[in-house]
Amino acid sequence: MNKVIKDWNDIKTNDSWAIFKIVAEFVEGYDRMAKIGPCISVFGSARTKPDNKYYAMGVRVSELLAEGGYGVITGGGPGIMEAANRGAQKGGGKSVGLNIDLPFEQSHNPYIDVEHNLEFDYFFVRKVMFVKYAQGFVVLPGGFGTLDELFEALTLIQTKKINNRPVVLVGKDYWTGLVEWIKNTMLQQEKNISEKDLDLFGIVDTAEEAYEYIDDFYKSHKLSPNF
Repeated sequence: MNKVIKDWNDIKTNDSWAIFKIVAEFVEGYDRMAKIGPCISVFGSARTKPDNKYYAMGVRVSELLAEGGYGVITGGGPGIMEAANRGAQKGGGKSVGLNIDLPFEQSHNPYIDVEHNLEFDYFFVRKVMFVKYAQGFVVLPGGFGTLDELFEALTLIQTKKINNRPVVLVGKDYWTGLVEWIKNTMLQQEKNISEKDLDLFGIVDTAEEAYEYIDDFYKSHKLSPNF
């Protein structure tokens, strides 16, 4: 037998026992999130400072969402997440934080409702909560994590694994390059998506337009669970 395979087979793991911890995170998350009501997940960078224009947009769009009757779900950390939770509380809505333990950047922000502050060890469990309990997605500028969350949502909608949901990108200066690449390279050049897939998301430039995008969607769609 190959030495690498021998060495691999000698490694002892506790993967089977980890399943119980994973299930416990799902159970607690489902139990607590199911009681909150209709929410919008707001994604964006943890590194955005309060003096950044996108931080202000995060506060404003979440304030509008809260005033419109939606709770706001974020990753619970600083930056855009803090802005969104801040706006949710300012608008009198439910402010939910799905916090995760990371070696840098992440600590829960002070604008999360105490009863709606959840802690996770597993990214994939946390992402299920972002999607399962969201009636829509507002995506402000961010990094790899934000893109991961954006394309997770788009993939699940595209493949009909969840119900159709509004996805809106906020900040044309930031997102136009990506959207053009999707159109020119992904669609037209390589044909890796369909023309109709471009309808799965919108791109706007203000918090007010982002709220209108969500609100307009639900003038013709019913609020319903995702899965």
